[in-house]
Amino acid sequence: MDALNSEHALKLDDGMEIDYLDNSSFSEDEDVVFDAPSVQAGPLTSSYTYHSPLPSALEIDEREPCILGVDEAGRGPVLGPMVYGICYCPLSKYEQVSKLGFVDSKTLKESHRESHFQLIQSHKDNIAWGVRVLSPQDISWNMLKINKYNLNAQAHDTTIQLIRQVLAQEVNVTEIYVDTVGPPESYKTKLSNIFPGISITVEKKADSKFPIVSAASICAKVTRDQVLKHWTYIEKELKSSKTFGSGYPSDPNTMHWLKNNMDPIFGFPRVMRFSWATCENLLKKGAIPVTWSEDVPHESITQFFEQEEKKQEKPQSRLFMDMGLKCVSDF
Repeated sequence: MDALNSEHALKLDDGMEIDYLDNSSFSEDEDVVFDAPSVQAGPLTSSYTYHSPLPSALEIDEREPCILGVDEAGRGPVLGPMVYGICYCPLSKYEQVSKLGFVDSKTLKESHRESHFQLIQSHKDNIAWGVRVLSPQDISWNMLKINKYNLNAQAHDTTIQLIRQVLAQEVNVTEIYVDTVGPPESYKTKLSNIFPGISITVEKKADSKFPIVSAASICAKVTRDQVLKHWTYIEKELKSSKTFGSGYPSDPNTMHWLKNNMDPIFGFPRVMRFSWATCENLLKKGAIPVTWSEDVPHESITQFFEQEEKKQEKPQSRLFMDMGLKCVSDF
């Protein structure tokens, strides 16, 4: 089910929408195959947000100060989503949460990450979390627009969105720790201006320094892994494998998938980030070139009318030139 259209979509008082707010319970005794609740069924056609229930400890004192961490997973891969994760808990419980042993998700094997994630799930009295899953289509579309929306800007805006959604639920966040994207100082200044009155720390490798950021990195990484594990191709009857590897071009398994799943006419499935140079280079080398019927440089409105006034001849398209065609009449 598309989370954007699900019955769980929630509009907050300020009009901000949380795509999926989980009100379900978690049982440690359930003997089921592990699936992250932040992964929606069906093709990933658009970005979405998931939030777990608030910590039950906040039901006792909803204004209790809380600490929140932010980290991402999947920034560099050529395929799949980029996932931003947050994790937060009452400040009075942070020492207890820190003793659970959360570390940077990149240092853990997949099975260990899942165990840590389930640990987060089992401590819902003190811990809450959320993720924003940015689909590869949205990443590519934003980066290939005329007015490019680069990855750093997308990352910053996603972080701000997740924090705002937590604050909109009246969680009293007093401390925020962020694994930086770009220069830490300027990013900290930006966040401090948006969230005045909150103590904000932005550092490199924050996921290895602050347990609350480590927990956020685990939520993000497990969600990304699970999205790819359960990937559903929107392209009907496509029989491509889902052995993607890590998604990094340096991974032999990823390069094997890339080289064996490119159609010379239609290119790659929409699990790919088409704005990545790796994808572009593979298409240039292995796909059939396409000549567009209107391969004419973009002109401004002013230039267009100036040319009309001067009665200059409109440049012919590449197709007309290649085929030796001439226009014999103006319409």
